[in-house]
Amino acid sequence: MAITESRVLPPQFIEDLATDYGKQLTALTAQPIDTSKIAPTVAGQDALQTQAASLAQSGVGSYQPFVTAAQQAGTDFGTGIASAQALTGTGAGTGTGSISSYMSPYQSQVIDTTLAEFDRQRGIQEQNIKSQQAGLGALGSGRAGVQLAEFGSGSDRERAALQAQLLQQGFQQGQSARQQDFLNQQSLAGQQLQGGQFQTGLASLVPGLQSSDIRTLGSVGAIQQAQQQATLDAQREANRLEAFEPYERLNTFGSGIAQIMGGYPGRTQFSSVPNPTPLQTALGVGSTLSGIYGNIMGPVRIK
Repeated sequence: MAITESRVLPPQFIEDLATDYGKQLTALTAQPIDTSKIAPTVAGQDALQTQAASLAQSGVGSYQPFVTAAQQAGTDFGTGIASAQALTGTGAGTGTGSISSYMSPYQSQVIDTTLAEFDRQRGIQEQNIKSQQAGLGALGSGRAGVQLAEFGSGSDRERAALQAQLLQQGFQQGQSARQQDFLNQQSLAGQQLQGGQFQTGLASLVPGLQSSDIRTLGSVGAIQQAQQQATLDAQREANRLEAFEPYERLNTFGSGIAQIMGGYPGRTQFSSVPNPTPLQTALGVGSTLSGIYGNIMGPVRIK
C-alpha cells in the first residue's frame, strides 16, 4: 500500500531569510565581545584633590611654631615683668637697678673738677683780699684776720653747697634714668604680651585658613572628578552600544522574519512512497531472518 505524506512549509523567500539569519547568528556569536571596552572605570583623583590631600598632610602641626613663639613671648613677658619689678622701691644701694647704677660713671670726676676750679677761684679771691690789706697796711692785723676768716667760712659754705648741688643733680639724673628704664621695661613686657597674643591668634587662625583651602580645593577637585567620571561613563556607554549594535540589529532582523512567517500562509508539499515489489519484500524478509539467525547462532567461523 503506498504511503502519502504532506508537509506545510514556509514560502521559499522566508526559508532563504531564515537561512541567512542562521548564518549571521552563527558568525556573530562565534566572536567574543571585548568586555574591556565596556568594563566600569573609576575616575582618578583630580590634581586639586591631590593638592588638598598634600596640604592636609603638611598642615598637621603647622600651628606648633606659633605656639612655641607664643610660649617664648610669655616667658619674655615674665622676664620683662620681673625686670620692671626690680626697678620699683627706693633704689637705694649700689647693686643693679639701684639709682647709683644709673648715675654717670664720670660723676666723681665732674665733681672733683668743679670743686678744684672753685678752690682755685677761692685762692685767687683770698690773695686779692690779702693784697688789698697789704696796700692799706692792715695785713696781719686783727681786723684783717677776721675778714679772712669770714671769707674762708663763706667760701667753705659755698663749696659744700656746690658739692651738694652736684651730688643732687647726679642723683636726680640717675633717678630719672631709672624711672625711664622702668617705663621701658614695662613697655617691652607689654609688647611681648601682645606678641604672644598675636602668635596665639595665628596658632588658631592658620589651621582654620588651611582647612578652608582644603575644603575649596577638595570641592573643586570633586566637581572635576565627577565631570571626568561622567565622561568615562558616557564613553563606556558608547562602547557598549557599539559592541551590542550587531546583536540588536540581528535581533531586529530575526523579529522581522518571525512576523513575516506569521503573516504568510505556508505551502503544502506532498510526497508518496510506493508499495514494495515482491522481490523487495522477499529481500527485506530475508535480511530480517538472516539478522535474527546470526544473532542466535553467533558469528560463523571459517576453518
